[in-house]
Amino acid sequence: MESNIRHRSENTIQAYSSSSSMKVDNEKNQLPKIVITRRLWLLIMAITVHNIPEGFAVGIAFGGLGQYSRTTFSQACNLAIGIAIQNFPEGLAVSLPLYSAGYGFFISFWYGQLSGLVEPFAGLIGCLAVHFFRRLQPYALGFAAGAMLFVVVDDIIPESQSRGHGRLSTVMALIGFAIMMCLEVVTET
Repeated sequence: MESNIRHRSENTIQAYSSSSSMKVDNEKNQLPKIVITRRLWLLIMAITVHNIPEGFAVGIAFGGLGQYSRTTFSQACNLAIGIAIQNFPEGLAVSLPLYSAGYGFFISFWYGQLSGLVEPFAGLIGCLAVHFFRRLQPYALGFAAGAMLFVVVDDIIPESQSRGHGRLSTVMALIGFAIMMCLEVVTET
């Protein structure tokens, strides 16, 4: 099983590396190891940094409980569950390339976990900010939502449309949106 995971993650990193416009090593038809390593750590840092607004959003949602009549516990839980679900593929997006690059299974798994560790701290800051700056909550929620939308529109959608899988990624995005709407209806009743 471990070799199957390594093979799949090697294919993932090769597909990621082959999309580059940088110089390719003629002998092996691959990018130099230093370029792959830099990209790998850039990906890890990008995923880690983008977890900060997600933590803010969850913290602000829970921090607003009892302070605003429109903020409910079920809404805050739905937001936390939704963000937790989408954190699983983000952890894999960190762990699998590391494993493919030759890092051990435990180290790869650990870095995948660490990339999401900033979220609870950002959530705590968001929760405290709501209590100290109550009038700023609508703006803080708007900032958190805008940051997540920016990441989706600027990075995730264009990347999902590349490499000839445009229709599949569009259909999967619509299915995900439909599931999200169904969860909203089910949890409201």
